[in-house]
Amino acid sequence: MVTAAEEGEHSEPGGDGEQLLCDDSPQSESTDEESSKCEESGLSETVTSVPKKRKKRDRRQDDVESWTVSESPCNAATGRESDVCQKSIKRQAQRKKPNTDVKPYPCDTCGKSFRARSTNLYDHMRTHTGERPYPCDTCGKSFSRSSTLYIHMRTHTGEKPYHCDTCGKSFSQSSNLYIHKKTHTGEKLFACDTCGKSFTDRSTWKYHLITHTGERPYPCDTCGKSFTRSSHLYIHMRTHTGERPYPCDTCGKSFSSSSRLYIHRRIHTGEKLFTCETCGKSFSRSSTLYIHKKTHTGERPYTCDTCGKSFSRSSHLYIHKKTHTGERPYTCDTCGKSFSRSSTLYIHKKTHTGERPYTCDTCGKSFSQKSSLMCHKKTHTSLIYCNNMGIEQL
Repeated sequence: MVTAAEEGEHSEPGGDGEQLLCDDSPQSESTDEESSKCEESGLSETVTSVPKKRKKRDRRQDDVESWTVSESPCNAATGRESDVCQKSIKRQAQRKKPNTDVKPYPCDTCGKSFRARSTNLYDHMRTHTGERPYPCDTCGKSFSRSSTLYIHMRTHTGEKPYHCDTCGKSFSQSSNLYIHKKTHTGEKLFACDTCGKSFTDRSTWKYHLITHTGERPYPCDTCGKSFTRSSHLYIHMRTHTGERPYPCDTCGKSFSSSSRLYIHRRIHTGEKLFTCETCGKSFSRSSTLYIHKKTHTGERPYTCDTCGKSFSRSSHLYIHKKTHTGERPYTCDTCGKSFSRSSTLYIHKKTHTGERPYTCDTCGKSFSQKSSLMCHKKTHTSLIYCNNMGIEQL
């Protein structure tokens, strides 16, 4: 039976008598009537007085359901020990954890729900309104989040603080490094049920699924072209404004997006990281390698509903459909000629400026298009068939 004095000695933490006392305690030495014995075989206590000093009520009492003195050896595996007598004390506490599954703030436009209104929901609403209140002072590009602007600034400063331990490649975002590491492990957790293609990250997988459904929820108000991502629409708008804020330091060529500039730089460095296992041909982009592989398999999953012609890329099908509609949304400001593709308009403009950035290493002749240069090179190195020796180089 526990006496009132014992309850005063071993009272609930957070209560009026939180302090634990034993015969080694200074308080017990000054009181002749107090005695406490810790034995290996059990715990026996005889206390006849209550400590005069009691600690202030613990502010965390609400988080604690119960405290008990364990009648077990002092070196018990579970629980904690008293700082005074090393008796084992078990704490059974239940702290309230936030329920991460609850998302009480829905979007009135698309119905998607969020946990926080002031951050998650408000940021999401900008994908519908197109609001981008955070502009870059360097290139003028705007963003819907301040955190995204902060990351974007690294494209100008060149800062890449996240390094791959395997190959040493650096990245401006930790998420990009995480995805990159899967290129070494070969891990692809997200597979498309339609075509079987696998992806290393969920966001890319979700955007890929739209290529099969044909959903393009972001239309251009100028030409009517639609996109699967709002960011793609934002970059596309530059084809109408002519804005190319990302210039190449080597050749001066400018691009509408930082990603295209990054890929373009590989032309100067000769970097081709992605190799075809079938023919050994290398590419500077993984997407180009993926498309190239279809030349071996003959896969053309994108079919025109009008004429039945098939294509290996959804973008090629989209451009092809304009041959049926006659749509030419890209117009030259100089001569008024219109084109179905922005890239064709870009090449056409060089006929007015006289720009010829592609030069032949053999004779020095320059061209406005890379394809024209490739055809020209064949005049210097021709391949003809010889009946006796097969292929002969002239």
